[in-house]
Amino acid sequence: MDYLARREHGRGELLGKLTRFGFDADVADDAVAQLVADGLQSDARFAEAFVRSRINQGKGPVRIRADLRERGLGGSAIDLALEDADEDWYALASEVRLKKFGPETPSEFPDKARQMRFLQSRGFEPDQVQAAVSADGVL
Repeated sequence: MDYLARREHGRGELLGKLTRFGFDADVADDAVAQLVADGLQSDARFAEAFVRSRINQGKGPVRIRADLRERGLGGSAIDLALEDADEDWYALASEVRLKKFGPETPSEFPDKARQMRFLQSRGFEPDQVQAAVSADGVL
């Protein structure tokens, strides 16, 4: 309960924390199952909060998907959370580029490549990256 009071946790993440702190795996699994049954832990709620948090940090869908998988969520829960976020990833990529590099679109190849690498490292898909560094910001 103490972990969940601070922020949402995924089931796998919560199990990992409990076992790392010395709880028997069966005891931890029973405790988390009870939290799920009581509605106190929800992977869907965790994924929704996590996606919103990462969007606010300027992260793209590829990075968010990888981070959620790393935290033990399955593909369908991730897809649903990203879909429910209803984010315009092209606009977000453009905003992130604008914040980091300013309003001038890159005209020289090295500058364009640097900006593209930055957006890719943030987890945007290739077409979103290309749109963000193009002259008019759209494909």
